[in-house]
Amino acid sequence: MTNMLQMDASMAMTQTQSLPSAPKGADLNKLRDTAQDFEAVFLSQMLKPMFEGLETDGMFGGGQAEEMWRSLMVDEYGKSIAKSGGIGIADAVMSEMIKMQEVQ
Repeated sequence: MTNMLQMDASMAMTQTQSLPSAPKGADLNKLRDTAQDFEAVFLSQMLKPMFEGLETDGMFGGGQAEEMWRSLMVDEYGKSIAKSGGIGIADAVMSEMIKMQEVQ
């Protein structure tokens, strides 16, 4: 009976050692940054329609420069929201990325 338990334990250890482990340190930080970047892009795309309907006519308003500036501003809003905690997309994306790496 003891030999059987020892064999089961050694087999379990061998199987556990062959499985890839979760990312560590710098890899985890890279995953977090990537997930946060994804959330920032998603938020920017969600915010973009909110600013499209605003009128910019006036003495100093309108034109191609303002359109470019507005798109850059919306991108920065998305980055800022994601960096300050976001809406939870980065956490979900990061956990899925970790699961994908564990499977490989």
